[in-house]
Amino acid sequence: MKRTLIVMVALLAMVACGSGVIAQAPAKTAKPKAEEPKVMRFGGAVVGYEAGKMIKVKRSDDKEMTFDMTEATQIKGEVKESARVSVEYKKVGDKIVATSIIVAEGKIPGKKDPGKNAVEAPEEDYSRRKK
Repeated sequence: MKRTLIVMVALLAMVACGSGVIAQAPAKTAKPKAEEPKVMRFGGAVVGYEAGKMIKVKRSDDKEMTFDMTEATQIKGEVKESARVSVEYKKVGDKIVATSIIVAEGKIPGKKDPGKNAVEAPEEDYSRRKK
């Protein structure tokens, strides 16, 4: 009986000391990392442009976006009304900021001319085919 009492007191003492240590452990304070804004792309025709200030682009599905420009905005090509462009941008607070603008030369990249490299299918006589 004495032995059981001593073991129980020892266990109780260990639990009490252990929980006190756990309760006093400093809380981990994780500093939230400032996330980099995600870079997105939008392409279409230029419908409005103010050099160094803003560019407005309209897609073929009539979706239109206006982008702010900064000194860091990189421009490849000559931006003018109705030019086809691809804009990389980031959302910074309430603003949509263009990080780079690439002007398409000639035709839209990725679009193929259906007449070019077209192969005509040979005509077949289907009247003699077994049914």
